[in-house]
Amino acid sequence: MRADARRNYDRIVVTARDAFAEHGIDIPLDDIAKRAHVGAGTLYRHFPSREALVEAVYRNEVTQLADRAYALRDELAPEEALFVWIREEVRWVTESSGLASTLKAAIEDSSRTFSYCKEELRAAVSSLLAPAQAAGVVRADLEPSDVLRLSHGVGAAATYADAEGAERLLSVVLDGIRA
Repeated sequence: MRADARRNYDRIVVTARDAFAEHGIDIPLDDIAKRAHVGAGTLYRHFPSREALVEAVYRNEVTQLADRAYALRDELAPEEALFVWIREEVRWVTESSGLASTLKAAIEDSSRTFSYCKEELRAAVSSLLAPAQAAGVVRADLEPSDVLRLSHGVGAAATYADAEGAERLLSVVLDGIRA
């Protein structure tokens, strides 16, 4: 993709994410094009359907979470990297719970995007979990899917709690996965 086309693609995805969060995924695509300062033709060239744009936004969200896991793995000690990422995952789920649920609901469970996102997150969590397990700081019987379910569960529950309650829930989970 040419550099200008890539910039337009990225701008549309970021703009769509914000528009979906504000107005839901049924916002007219022409409104998204206007907000992104691109023509409707540019938007439709990159995203021939609403579903394609929704999938791109969801992929982008998941890719950012996965990239953050790899960065933390490279920057921090194993336990700290895993726990910081879990905290960030919980915050993401809490802050974007409506958007994430809407995006996920709009994507078929059998779609390539859904499979890609599951694989991407599991690989990212594995890159954090394996070193923490090897260091003996977290339970050896944990699997990446366990970590994802726990962080999503705490994030979902935290939407109904104040900051202190959310922190308490997270502390219980983090203490529970320690070796």
